[in-house]
Amino acid sequence: MFDRKQFLKTSIAGLLPLGFTGFTSPKIYSGKKPVVISTWRTAVNANKSAWSVLTKGGYALDAVEEGVKVEEANPDNSTVGYGGRPDRDGRVTLDACVMDETGNCGSVACLENIMHPVSVARKIMTDSPHAMLVGPGAKQFALSQGFKEQDLLTPESKAAWEKWLESGNYSPPTINIENHDTIGMLALDSQGRISGACTTSGAAWKMHGRVGDSPIIGSGLFIDPMIGGAVATGLGEEVIKTAGSHLVVEMMRAGHSPNEACKIAVERIIERDPKNKEGVQVAYIALNTDGAYGGYSIRKGFDSVVTDPDGMRTEQVGYLY
Repeated sequence: MFDRKQFLKTSIAGLLPLGFTGFTSPKIYSGKKPVVISTWRTAVNANKSAWSVLTKGGYALDAVEEGVKVEEANPDNSTVGYGGRPDRDGRVTLDACVMDETGNCGSVACLENIMHPVSVARKIMTDSPHAMLVGPGAKQFALSQGFKEQDLLTPESKAAWEKWLESGNYSPPTINIENHDTIGMLALDSQGRISGACTTSGAAWKMHGRVGDSPIIGSGLFIDPMIGGAVATGLGEEVIKTAGSHLVVEMMRAGHSPNEACKIAVERIIERDPKNKEGVQVAYIALNTDGAYGGYSIRKGFDSVVTDPDGMRTEQVGYLY
């Protein structure tokens, strides 16, 4: 006999997000605010800049923009902005995105000769009818907004590229603290507004036009105004294939802590393709609207920088291998 009640229960369950544990009040994971968290221990100066905005009662979106701009302008950071390693044609191409406390977003990809792609991404969000611009069109927009053109290839990065040309071999790098990519940052201000930013020069020696996860909303960065946000770092192709940052936020919506949500997302990468446990690194950090934060990575070696009313500290996150 057809059981209508059982059919409804089964149908509803199929629509619920993975990890849903029933129609009960979700556990509240809370922390302190304001708070800023960013990827990799090299982000100390970026956190300082963001924190200076937050401690003055400033806006979370201003904080993350000012924070990641520090590394975009740092010639010693070979994976972000000025001084970033070029593609195989010797061209430095930049990707970045921002999201604010309403879930509004802006993104730029394959941008050349503009120092601060994160600021261009914010201008796309606020001063254009679009969410994403790429390549020459993105550069044209940036110049129309008053951004100045400049050469971003430093002598050090040029020398590294010329050495690579001797062999010309390319394989996705094993990304870790010794060879990290991207700076991603999340901030929650004293008024409870959450925002995020992500910026990178991408994989060294990539094919010209390659875009990783960093500027892709839902992969490199995602903010849900009611839940919180997440940002990714590591091998972008694997993040894209699992819509990683969106997955992290959805797991927090389902009741998981930021740590648990990040762990589920890295496990998904391995479940999708078990070969990824051999050398691939992807990591996530997450922050909810109550100030709780966390992170998780596939491999040992990833850490984050956290600043809140208790001070600044580098924290290692959990890992699978």
